[in-house]
Amino acid sequence: MFTGIIECLGEVVNVERKGGNLELLLMSPITHELKIDQSLAHNGVCLTVVEVSGDEYRVTAIQETLDKSNLGALKPGDLVNLERCMPAHGRFDGHIVQGHVDCTGKVVSVQDEDGSWRYTISFDSDEGNTLIVSKGSVTVNGVSLTVAKDLDQGFELTIIPYTHEYTNFHLLKPGDEVNIEFDIIGKYAAKMLGKNN
Repeated sequence: MFTGIIECLGEVVNVERKGGNLELLLMSPITHELKIDQSLAHNGVCLTVVEVSGDEYRVTAIQETLDKSNLGALKPGDLVNLERCMPAHGRFDGHIVQGHVDCTGKVVSVQDEDGSWRYTISFDSDEGNTLIVSKGSVTVNGVSLTVAKDLDQGFELTIIPYTHEYTNFHLLKPGDEVNIEFDIIGKYAAKMLGKNN
């Protein structure tokens, strides 16, 4: 389980297709603390560390993951948001994040609001319309965020300077694809009410 509080950025070193899978080689400031079999969220996608060598580590994304996320578009030099699993003795600073991306969305617009940034994100998921609520939680590229305004097939977010600088939000521009994980509590509530299957 994750909280959506990003630890650092990792840089993609190499991308290699192996059958239906995609192997990603990355380097990061936390590589020396990683171990094989550890779960690590990459832009909000939980992947297992399969190799660690020096300051680089390797993870594998299967086709199901590639179908629901933006990981298949990664290329060498790209920066991804990284978060290790929450320790059982740690503070819960974000919200409950599973690392199981529900769909991708597109950045529609980015507005500089003189001290913060407003991002409008759209998505094609009908399920998402029942799960996004103003002042509710959503995860975008692994970042725990509060919905500023819910829209039909989308939502608006306001990003503070710290989040803008220390995640890959500062690189996003209109047309970019992002990973979206809807709030798990909202998903369970919607299922109990028969709004989603």
